[in-house]
Amino acid sequence: MANIIRKIIENDNGELKKLDKLAKKVENYENEMAALPDEALKAKTEEFKERYQKGETLDDLLPEAFAVVREAAKRVLGLFPYHVQIMGGIVLHHGDVAEMRTGEGKTLTATMPVYLNALSGEGVHVVTVNEYLSTRDATEMGELYSWLGLSVGINLAAKSPAEKREAYLCDITYSTNSEFGFDYLRDNMVVRKEAMVQRPLNYALVDEVDSVLIDEARTPLIISGAESSETNKLYDWTDRFVKTLTEDDYIIDVPTKTIGLSDSGIDKAEEYFKLENLYNIENVALTHFLDNALRANFIMTLDIDYVVSEKEEILIVDQFTGRTMEGRRFSDGLHQAIEAKEGVPIQDESKTSASITYQNFFRMYRKLAGMTGTGKTEEDEFREIYNMRVIPIPTNRPIARIDHSDLLYPTLNSKFRAVVADVKQRYENEQPVLVGTVAVETSDLLSKMLVEAGVPHEVLNAKNHAKEAQIIMNAGQRGAVTIATNMAGRGTDIKLGDGVRERGGLCVIGTERHESRRIDNQLRGRSGRQGDPGESQFYLSLEDDLMRRFGSERIKAFFERMNLDEEDTVIKSRMLTNQVESAQKRVEGNNYDTRKQVLQYDDVMREQREIIYAQRYDVITANRDLGPEIKAMIKRTIDRTVDGHSRSDRKQALEAILTFAQTNLLPEDSITMADIENLSDSDIKKELYERAEKVYEQQISKLHDEEAVIEFQKVLLLMVVDNKWTDHIDALDQLRSAVGLRGYAQNNPIVEYQSEGFKMFKEMIGAIEFDVTRTMMKAQIHEQEREKAPIQARTTAVANIAAKTSESEVKEDLSQYDFSNVGRNDKCPCGSGKKFKNCHGRQKV
Repeated sequence: MANIIRKIIENDNGELKKLDKLAKKVENYENEMAALPDEALKAKTEEFKERYQKGETLDDLLPEAFAVVREAAKRVLGLFPYHVQIMGGIVLHHGDVAEMRTGEGKTLTATMPVYLNALSGEGVHVVTVNEYLSTRDATEMGELYSWLGLSVGINLAAKSPAEKREAYLCDITYSTNSEFGFDYLRDNMVVRKEAMVQRPLNYALVDEVDSVLIDEARTPLIISGAESSETNKLYDWTDRFVKTLTEDDYIIDVPTKTIGLSDSGIDKAEEYFKLENLYNIENVALTHFLDNALRANFIMTLDIDYVVSEKEEILIVDQFTGRTMEGRRFSDGLHQAIEAKEGVPIQDESKTSASITYQNFFRMYRKLAGMTGTGKTEEDEFREIYNMRVIPIPTNRPIARIDHSDLLYPTLNSKFRAVVADVKQRYENEQPVLVGTVAVETSDLLSKMLVEAGVPHEVLNAKNHAKEAQIIMNAGQRGAVTIATNMAGRGTDIKLGDGVRERGGLCVIGTERHESRRIDNQLRGRSGRQGDPGESQFYLSLEDDLMRRFGSERIKAFFERMNLDEEDTVIKSRMLTNQVESAQKRVEGNNYDTRKQVLQYDDVMREQREIIYAQRYDVITANRDLGPEIKAMIKRTIDRTVDGHSRSDRKQALEAILTFAQTNLLPEDSITMADIENLSDSDIKKELYERAEKVYEQQISKLHDEEAVIEFQKVLLLMVVDNKWTDHIDALDQLRSAVGLRGYAQNNPIVEYQSEGFKMFKEMIGAIEFDVTRTMMKAQIHEQEREKAPIQARTTAVANIAAKTSESEVKEDLSQYDFSNVGRNDKCPCGSGKKFKNCHGRQKV
């Protein structure tokens, strides 16, 4: 009953009627715009901008603005958007997902909402899945926008900050999802406002929105800095040990792709590494390396999960597109373990400086829209995470492609032989064939088999993606045979050559079902564009990864009942298709849970990140004396220290407070026990702050130039905040790994992470204020000459001053502290407010 009600409420027909009605309003302006000369049509852009500034909304301008773009596209590009493309454009303007089939002209559809939203002057970001598409679309559609008086920028990873800033200042900016995200993170790491490249995030239109917001959402964007490491030998050592194991020495859980040592494996490890107990607390680091070595050797597969480049680098293969992911690395030491496995140079581990999930980044835009050929299967996720509806747009012409039922074979060998026979027959009939594979390894195997069968063909995978455009261009010609990984599924348009329609059009053959139905639909969608004829056929086997992990038991039983033991036996039935789709739904559900969990963890950091980034922005944009903020930090540090010792023995408390004041706050000989021993806690706070305020003024007075004072304050604050924030992110990563174990104690790991993360954030704020106080009060600030050098030229010098503290002034008498009964997670006795392990616990005391 609930499903029936839901179908009535969420029926797309009502929405399509509204879109149809509004699209007709746009078409009513067709003759009026066609009658305008070029200059008058171009002048419409300024007219719309003025009307917007005077109070008209973009919704008010939509019918006329869309009509202007249609007419301009006809004159500049020779293309005239269809009625259904106008409907798609309206969906995109409303901030929803337009599901448009392959070949329906999504790129042209996007021009209408992009133009309309660019009229506000606040910037439009067009997001693509790779830089090839960014450059292509910006170049082709840029002619139209430029003709209408709008500026277009292309933001590429290789561009300098100045070039990026120029691209972002344009009315319309094309770039990839990762580059938009990384630029946001980098903007929140700069020390000067002038170094920021982005404007406030206004409107984003995402091409292949399901790929960007769904498929890639499991992996957060991370900016890391190299951290010196002496652990490369340990990667090699554990790799050599793992390579000595047999299948009885480890246990793999196929559905979850996890692995661990069996009892015999543990015994071998203890003998190999000369340990009494592998799982003693002091061996935690070693077990982490062992886990990664096991995953690298027995779960991560060459040419499927990664490839080895000619430069002897490990490149991750994107499971959804088949492309290598340049610059990306597996986290938590797994990448180094794979480097050890393959015998390539092991790169140092890195430390996270900034991170954000795609979900949280794109939800920061004031309006978010997207288009794809396959989004309806993920409608619930789009609605729940991004508050976007998925609206299927009708095709301009009826779909003529024939989608055959899946064929199932008992073994991989029998399946591939059938694929080769099918391809050979179609090649002899001069029908073009696109063979889709899920892995580089499979495409190489099929290529060898086709060579043996005498079938000439092209191979498109992560190893030769540079030839992609040329290979795709020829894939629809008579007799063309193309083998491709999933990279041929997105952003590509295969056009049919002469005489191909008469031979049945392009035939798409899938050699395996992907774990996502959308990827299969993308591959199918390469054929039958714009009403062209075409066919699609998927070949499966019981040994396929998807079938082995999720779907084969019932089908195996069916094989046995029917006595279908021969290798070349084939099943073709609706039951099979249902079983496969059921397996895919289960995998999609698992992936959704993973993405949702990533988001839940990142939501904790999001709140903290927004606070830190807002405070950083206030600092770098400040043109005022930041003294009041720094003095407030000094006061809170004093209050925190005094309050922290209020419950201790009075004598010990006073000694600790005095040590704190001499070590971190005031010149050592300027305060003695006699100055505070007869004061109450509130009076001690007042006394210390008054003295600290005088020292602060003395420090600042050494910087005679007001600009130098402000610059010094900015660099001091940013230096401390960035160091502590980086450490905090790293600590949160470790916390996330640790809280997972609390599920065994019937505790919710997310709730535990939220609670612990909040405590750690409060501790970080205290540590920031402590370090600002100590550095401000103990820095060696030399007399500055009153020369009028530019601020930028002085920034480095000022930073050096801030970082250079006097060793004689901050030298501590460690004998004053009692470290005998301090736990690693207790507050440090020195009064810093930090945990012992993060303070004097790092030193030998």
